[in-house]
This record gives sequence, C-alpha cells and structure tokens, in this order.
Amino acid sequence: MIQLHCTQKLYAKLPVNTQGRLPNTRARPVAANDPAESLLSGWHANLVTLQRRNCVLFVHSATRFPVLLTCLTKPDFAELDYHFQDGLMNTLLKAGANQAQLDAAANALTPLHCDTQCNRSVQGTLNHMKQDLDHLLWYDQLPITDLAPYSASAWLAERPCMAKGVKGCIWPVRAMLALLDSANQSPHLPASDV
Repeated sequence: MIQLHCTQKLYAKLPVNTQGRLPNTRARPVAANDPAESLLSGWHANLVTLQRRNCVLFVHSATRFPVLLTCLTKPDFAELDYHFQDGLMNTLLKAGANQAQLDAAANALTPLHCDTQCNRSVQGTLNHMKQDLDHLLWYDQLPITDLAPYSASAWLAERPCMAKGVKGCIWPVRAMLALLDSANQSPHLPASDV
C-alpha cells in the first residue's frame, strides 16, 4: 500500500471507506490486497485552489518529489488513485527517468491508504511549492487550464527543498530517481512455492 497523509481539507473531499481506501475503480489493481508498505509509500497531499480550481499537490516525504493534479471535479476525487498513478508516472517521464526507473515505479504502485496524520516539515514544502505555482501562473499570466501539470511537477522537482533533520538540501528529482534505482539494485528473492 502507499500511505497518503492528507490535510483535513482534502480528506473531507475524499470518499474513503473505514480503512481509508478509495473506491479504486480505474487504478492499477496490482497488489491491491497486499498490506505491506510500498517502496513509494509516504506521501503528503493538500487540496489547493489555483484560480478558483481544485488542485491536489502531492509531495513524497523522503524525496520531496511533487505530483500536481489540476482542475479536479467531484468525480475525480473518487478516482484519486488512478489520477495519482497517472500523474506520478508521467511526471517521472518528464523528469527524465529511464526505463528501469519507470519499471521500478510501476511495480511499486499500489492503491492509496489515506489518513490525516501530517508532518509539519513536509507541509512546509507543500506550502512553498504552492507559492511557486502561484508565482508561475501570475508571472506567465497563464490560466490554470493551460498549465501542463506533468511539466509543472517536473519543474517543481528541479528546485531544492529543505527538510527538518537533513543537512543541506534535497533535490527531489535526484532523490526520487536514486530511490527507484535502489529498488533495481536490491536482490530479488525467489518466489516461494504455494
């Protein structure tokens, strides 16, 4: 499972069940019943309003890698699993991930498990990225409907981020690609006989 820590504002819009799962109608069903944490687990998300449109900004806790979803409607919140998976894979593609890294990400995709536990350091990164998006839209005089969310996410991922307890800064693209490379380097255990 991929743990998603939502702000209260976003969580109120999600049609989650008592276990914190979304309906998952179009999302990739691989390992849907696997309770283990995925390599990609540990995301924070916030519902942000850009030019009066609902958008969701995701940030990976360890790498600070962002995924932006824009112009969401009520039915889109029920399909958040699908939109997140699509946004992540396309942002990785825009950020220059190679095929092995894309395969590692695709293999680690599992349904989201939502809760409202948040880390203030990651929320600070979310707020900073939202301000960067506001500035981008204002400076380029760009309507939110014309913003390419995958390219905007890759643009945000090229900016250094500070994190509590980390010396120096984190470069989100480098950190995420290194995480995906670590999945490719780990030894594969043989499957047990069933």
